[in-house]
Amino acid sequence: MARLRVHAFTITLDGVGTGTDQRADAPFGDGVDGLHDWMEPSFRGEGTGVDHAAFLAGDENVGATIMGRNMFGPVRGAWPDEQWRGWWGEDPPYHHDVFVLTHYPRPSLPMDGGTTFHFLAAAPSEVLDRATEAAGGKDVRLGGGVATVRAFLAEGLVDELNLVIAPILAGAGERLFDGLPDVPAGYRVASVVPGGSGAVHVQVVRR
Repeated sequence: MARLRVHAFTITLDGVGTGTDQRADAPFGDGVDGLHDWMEPSFRGEGTGVDHAAFLAGDENVGATIMGRNMFGPVRGAWPDEQWRGWWGEDPPYHHDVFVLTHYPRPSLPMDGGTTFHFLAAAPSEVLDRATEAAGGKDVRLGGGVATVRAFLAEGLVDELNLVIAPILAGAGERLFDGLPDVPAGYRVASVVPGGSGAVHVQVVRR
């Protein structure tokens, strides 16, 4: 059965996944410098150990991706035009259908390498149904941002949440578990494993 999985979602020690004033030249906002240092060796082809395994796991048996508008780009409100085509260039790393939650739908955007972005104004459960169908029996990966993961957790739709806790403090920003009082009743911590970078990898699964 297809599952909805979150992978390599990185938060600070105080629970912040996105800092303040997210914008084009600061995709994760201010106050979170070093948040993703743990995965930099993997991007350079030099990853090892627990950190590298966590970096790779998010691509295993995944047939579709869901993300929020903020993960797709820094444009807010109504789209002024369709020039913004994502952070990743013309050949994004997904190579399958990606469903972008937004209050402002726009036409689907086919890219090189098999990625097509679909922009949906729909409830999380509806988007998950679309993504599950597109995944063709494989799992669906849930990307960020923080508000998007929180929305799916609030409805109990996430089957597996793989967090990375970076050894930094932000003080301000979007906190992943704010406003989710029912999460402890529906989920449990399955494993906690330190990585070589100083980050800690935590797997949270349904009870």
